[in-house]
Amino acid sequence: MRLTELFERGEFVVTAEVGPPKGINIDHLIEEVNTYLKGRVTAVNVTDNQSSVMRLGSLATCKAFKDEGIPPIFQVTCRDRNRIALQSDILSAAMLGIDNLLLLTGDHTTLGDHPQSKPVFDLDSVSLIHAVKQLESGVDIAGNELVGEPPKFAKGAVVSPCSDSVDVQLAKMEAKVKAGADYFQTQAVYEPEKFIEFMEKAKQFGVPVMLGVVIPKSVGMVKFMNANVAGIHVPDHLIEELKKDKEKTKAGITGVEITARIIKECKDYCDGLHIMALGWESKVPDILTLAGL
Repeated sequence: MRLTELFERGEFVVTAEVGPPKGINIDHLIEEVNTYLKGRVTAVNVTDNQSSVMRLGSLATCKAFKDEGIPPIFQVTCRDRNRIALQSDILSAAMLGIDNLLLLTGDHTTLGDHPQSKPVFDLDSVSLIHAVKQLESGVDIAGNELVGEPPKFAKGAVVSPCSDSVDVQLAKMEAKVKAGADYFQTQAVYEPEKFIEFMEKAKQFGVPVMLGVVIPKSVGMVKFMNANVAGIHVPDHLIEELKKDKEKTKAGITGVEITARIIKECKDYCDGLHIMALGWESKVPDILTLAGL
C-alpha cells in the first residue's frame, strides 16, 4: 500500500532504513528485518549506494523484501544515473509492484569507496520528483507518451529541520512540494525544540512530515556527525549523557533512551517516524515501546 493512502487515513506511519550488503547474499539482512522490523514498522527504506559506497542495488533488494511480505521504499539518488536510467528504474519499480519512493540528490562520489568515479547529477531531487510526476501523468520527462496505464507512486523527499538555515530548508521544501512531493522524511533530529519550531512553519505546505532519528551509538559517532553531517547537531548535554555510563552506552541502552525521548517529545507535531538504525535494527522494538508506539 502506498504511504500516501495511510497518511490520508490519519495513520501515524513508522518506517526504518536499511542498507543492502556489498555482495549478493542478503539472507542475514532479511532475517534481521523479519526479526526486528516486520510487524513493527509500516515499510522499510532501502538505501541507494548510501554514502557513495557501492553495494547491492536498492531495486533488487526492494523486490526481495516485497517477496518476503516486507513493504519496501525504493530510495533513488541522482548521483549515478542520467534521466534515462532514472526514469527506466522507476518504471521498473512500478512493474514490480513497488510504489513507495524516496527521491534524493545523493552524496558526491568523492565521499565513497570509488572516489575516482564520475558523478552524473543529470537531475537533482526537485527535477527527479518532477520527472516521476510526469511519469504518473502518462509521459516521460521529454514529453513522450508512455504505453498503457501510467504508474502511481507515493513520492517522498527529505528536509533538514534543524539546519542553521531554516529559511533555505523551507524554500527547498516548498520547491519539492510544487514539483510533486507527497511526504517528507527528515534528517536526524536531536533538538526537539528546533524540530517543533520548524514544523510550525512547515505546516503551511500541507504535506505529511516524518520525524527522522538516528540512534546515537557512541560519543565518537555523534562528534563525527557534528563535524561532518550537514543539518545535524547533537547538543552537549546528550554527549555528556553518552559519556556518563560507558557500559550502558556500549550496550546501546543510552542510545535507545535518548532516541525514544526525542520521539516522545516530537511525535505530536509530525505525521510519522523514520528510524535510521545504522546496523542496530535489534534496538528498534525497544525504541518504539519506550516511545509509546
